[in-house]
Amino acid sequence: MNRDSYTKPGPVGGGTYNPMTEPRYTEIATFMRAPMAATLDNVDIGLIGVPTDLGVTNRPGARHGPREIRNASSLMRSFNLGLGINPYELCRIADIGDVRLSHRYDLEKQVEEIEAFYRKLHAAGVLPISAGGDHSITYPIFKAIGADAPVGMVHIDAHCDTWGEFFGSKFTHGAPFRLAVEAGVLDPMRTIQIGIRGGQNFMDGIEFSKSHGMRVVFIEEFTELGVDRVIEEARRVVGDGRTYISFDVDGLDPVYAPGTGTPEIGGITTLEAQRLLRGLRGLNLIGGDVVEVAPPYDQTGNTALVGATIMFEILCLVADRNFGAAAKR
Repeated sequence: MNRDSYTKPGPVGGGTYNPMTEPRYTEIATFMRAPMAATLDNVDIGLIGVPTDLGVTNRPGARHGPREIRNASSLMRSFNLGLGINPYELCRIADIGDVRLSHRYDLEKQVEEIEAFYRKLHAAGVLPISAGGDHSITYPIFKAIGADAPVGMVHIDAHCDTWGEFFGSKFTHGAPFRLAVEAGVLDPMRTIQIGIRGGQNFMDGIEFSKSHGMRVVFIEEFTELGVDRVIEEARRVVGDGRTYISFDVDGLDPVYAPGTGTPEIGGITTLEAQRLLRGLRGLNLIGGDVVEVAPPYDQTGNTALVGATIMFEILCLVADRNFGAAAKR
C-alpha cells in the first residue's frame, strides 16, 4: 500500500483521485490518511488504535486517544523534512483499525485480547505502530513481539512504569515494564527510560528499574546532558538488537501536552522530543507506540496533534530502518 495504492475511482465514478492530496477535512479519518486495510495482506507497517484506559490509576480519558489522534493526523503530510524521507514511498502502510476488545470491564481479559491481536500481526510480518490508550497496552504488545526473544526499548515518559501491584491489580499503566521484564519479553539491560520526574509516594518502581539494569535518565540529567548526548546514550544502551519505542505524552511538559491523565511539570519540549527521536535513526526498530493522550483534558486538541506528530516520526523511523536507505546499508 504505497502511494500508488491511494489512487482509486472517484466517489461518483468520475475519474480517479488520491485521498492524500485532497483537502484534509475530507474522507473518513484514518491514521495519517493511510488506506484502511481489511486484511494483513500487502501491509508492511500497520497503524493500530488500542482504545482502552482501564489500567489508569487516576484520571481516565485515554480511551478516546486513538479516535482523536486519527482526526489530528489528517494534518500530517507525506514527506518528513527532518529525516528527508517519504515513508509511503518506502513501504506499504495501512490503518488496520482498532483492537476489538470484548471485555470492556475486565483488564486481565483485555491484556489477553491485545496480545492475541498483536500475535497475528507479528506472525504476518507486520510492524506495529500504535496509539493508546493508557500505557498498560504496551505489556501485551511486548508479549506478542517479544515472544521469540526479548526486545530492547527507548522509553520516553515522566514515570518508570515499573510499579508492582496497585490496589489489587498488577496490570495497571504503572506496571507494564516490570511485567514485561518478569515475563522475559523486555531486556532491561537494553532499556533506557528518558524524562523521569515528579514526586513519588514510594520508590518501588524506580528501584526496580535500576536494580534490573535499566538506564534511567531523570529530567535533571536530560537537561544537563542535552539532547545530543542523551541520543548517544540511548544508542549505546539499545545497541544493534531489536528495539521498540514507547512514547508516553506525559514525558512532555504539560504546556505541550495537557491532555493526559498524569501530567508532570518540568518536562521535555516537543522540539526536544522530535530531535531525540530523529537521533534514533538507523537503530533496529521493530515498532512503537504513543500512549496516554486523553482528549477530555485538552479542549484545544493540541495533545492529539502532538500524539499524531510523534506517531508520524516513529512511523518514518521504522519505515526508513526496515525498508529505506538504512535497510540497505
